[in-house]
Amino acid sequence: MALNIEQARFNMIEQQIRTWDVLDQRVLETLKTVPREEFVPSAQRRMAFMDVRIPLGHDQMMMKPVEEGRLLQALQIEPGQTVLEIGTGSGFLAACLSELGGQVTSVELFDDLAESATRRLERSGVANVSVTQADALNPDALPAGEFDCVVVTGSAAQVPKVLRDKVALGGRIFAIRGDSPAMEAVCLHRSKTDQWHIESLFETDLPRLVGAEDAPRFEF
Repeated sequence: MALNIEQARFNMIEQQIRTWDVLDQRVLETLKTVPREEFVPSAQRRMAFMDVRIPLGHDQMMMKPVEEGRLLQALQIEPGQTVLEIGTGSGFLAACLSELGGQVTSVELFDDLAESATRRLERSGVANVSVTQADALNPDALPAGEFDCVVVTGSAAQVPKVLRDKVALGGRIFAIRGDSPAMEAVCLHRSKTDQWHIESLFETDLPRLVGAEDAPRFEF
């Protein structure tokens, strides 16, 4: 039987994402508007709206819809704000960040993921997203300057200092820290140069950011 895309999208939002306390209307409208099924690998298209993580290759995963919803809600992106995404993956989160008004620079380690995400973003008509292939844990490879928001889609034992340093004063970073199987998704708000407010979001278990174990860390 053919998948009813719009019914599946509605069910994802109402039965999964809302029940995870994602109630920000802008976020819900974004998840309704951005075609998640267009960012899922074709072999997993029927899984696009399921409460599962979707494999992308290279041991990378597309987050569950509920995790993406909580991430977007926590960041509170306002139109015109600059966003640095570490780990482009499928490109879906970058599309959502753009839909919320972010000016998105996305860094992806793997060439093929960067290329496929770029194609999906272009095909879906997503504006204000630039995808770059680079090692995000190499300070010299990162874009210059600081950003209002930083999104790290892979995990690390602690938030790498090189990524924390990209957050502007008053900005925030979404990251996943800890060790499998009990990791914590957090949103860190930078109030002063060395002062952070830590917001714990949810427990999860996601693949490591490649090279994170060898990166300089900032202990909270």
